[in-house]
Amino acid sequence: MRRRSLLAAAGLAAPVSMIVGLNDAFAQVSGRPAASPVPLDARIASARSHFDAGRHTQLLTALPGLLADAHQASRGREETTLARLATLYVLASQVLTKTGDYDQARTTTDRAMVYADLSGSPIAAAAAARESSIILRHQGEAAAAQHHIMAAVARIEATGLKTDAQSSAYAQMLCTQAYTHAVAGDRAQALTMLQEARRAARSLPAQAPDGRLFPLTPAAVQLYAVGVHWALGDAGAALDVGRTLHPGQFRTAERQARMHTDLARAWWQLGKPDRTAAALLSAARVSPAEVRDRPAIRAIVTQLHSHHAKTPGVPELAKAAGLPG
Repeated sequence: MRRRSLLAAAGLAAPVSMIVGLNDAFAQVSGRPAASPVPLDARIASARSHFDAGRHTQLLTALPGLLADAHQASRGREETTLARLATLYVLASQVLTKTGDYDQARTTTDRAMVYADLSGSPIAAAAAARESSIILRHQGEAAAAQHHIMAAVARIEATGLKTDAQSSAYAQMLCTQAYTHAVAGDRAQALTMLQEARRAARSLPAQAPDGRLFPLTPAAVQLYAVGVHWALGDAGAALDVGRTLHPGQFRTAERQARMHTDLARAWWQLGKPDRTAAALLSAARVSPAEVRDRPAIRAIVTQLHSHHAKTPGVPELAKAAGLPG
């Protein structure tokens, strides 16, 4: 009965609308099935590759048709199709959060949580809860963010962690929980969760297999450690952890660029504009979207451009970020 009520509330049989667009606004369009000859799973994989490569505009353009078709496919209310729809909404939330559109991301994350719950998949539910916690954190709702991610940790832990997919999901939840605590200033909990994440990821492969929803690796946990220490105000520790990282440990342009931007934030915290610019320029060369589209990183580029314009690399960096003059 509960599942049927949720299905009705979620509007499974109704046309889906998706907020799309980039930069100035997101326009709401009617979700009509695209009737593409390409299988839906292949198109979703292509959408994921857009995110991994930093092609945000292409991804946002593709999402309305994908969501419409995923809704159409889920009318049979099969758990696999509902889980697929949930993870597609998670992907929408990820790109919207990346570009700073938190209100729209909250809408897509709410839908992801509904469909993940309907699917019965603990991994899909964890992915949706994680995105919700990230958005809540960005919107200043730290307590709610912690509640969501703690629930996700418990749900994944209850699986018994019998597979690598479950273990990687569990370690990912712990990483997100560590960073959430760090942003809230809770050093003890942040470091405890980070240590537990390292332990959970110890047996994971150095490169995650294709298609894994949480492609976490031991190196990815170390990258989270950079962010945790930065968020705690300890740039020295962040950079010390970062010395063990290199781009070859990360298979996507998005993660490689994220490594550079996280290190850049630590250098900026230390008051080193030259090292900051060098790290951000490395990020821009891998994925321009990481410095162009992310509000927090673009803000650093803007400050570099305004106050350190003669620092080597800053003019090229400002151009990559699309700053005027």
